[in-house]
Amino acid sequence: MPSNSKSTGLSSRESAHSQLALVRQAIVDCNLCPRLRTYCQGIGETRRRAFIDQTYWAKPVPGFGDPLARVLIMGLAPGAHGANRTGRPFTGDGSGDFMYPVLHDLGFASKPRAVAADDGLKLRHAWIGSVVRCAPPGDKPTPTEIRACSAHLTAEIAALPKVRVIVCLGKIAWDGFLAHLVHMGDITRRSLYTFSHGAEYILPDGKVLLGSYHPSLRNTNTGRLNSVMFSRVFVRARELARI
Repeated sequence: MPSNSKSTGLSSRESAHSQLALVRQAIVDCNLCPRLRTYCQGIGETRRRAFIDQTYWAKPVPGFGDPLARVLIMGLAPGAHGANRTGRPFTGDGSGDFMYPVLHDLGFASKPRAVAADDGLKLRHAWIGSVVRCAPPGDKPTPTEIRACSAHLTAEIAALPKVRVIVCLGKIAWDGFLAHLVHMGDITRRSLYTFSHGAEYILPDGKVLLGSYHPSLRNTNTGRLNSVMFSRVFVRARELARI
């Protein structure tokens, strides 16, 4: 449970930062899914030719951003040669190359490019997490792996006290977040919330759930998702979060 900042004398930001540091460490230390840990470590050992001289992170990837974020951005899982290499969500891969310029244009990101965890990029009013914290083979985590990772999502959300809008990138992230809400008793059925690009639902606690196609190369290279479509979702997120 998040600590009471008034009783401890901590500011809201300091309290959230302290809680998120504990969540981060629990994620990095996680070994619940042997298949995923073996895969991520193997990728880190073999590496891609373009990154052959780099040391891969090859551990579960924690979220990052503003501890007082009003917008939570939910992805599926780290990219095998993106976040699994850099240790930061959507950093060093094609999805991030598409996403961060949009976030920068709308004031959510301090820079339009994310190349490394120490590149100085910071988020404002936003936090980026994922349903699964390890890169899965073929970008397809199993239902058991999604369930095993759900405790991290629950803890992360509990440590983000100001979130008002959740943007889920892709149907798997959407379903994973809804499963979290069912588990917490916040909703009764996932079937009440249908995924589509631009989908918008007011949740029982007053937060708003938005859907977007995932900014993967499969979607952006084929034209299924373009920057205008993607921007509209985040313009709406800003409006709803009153940023």
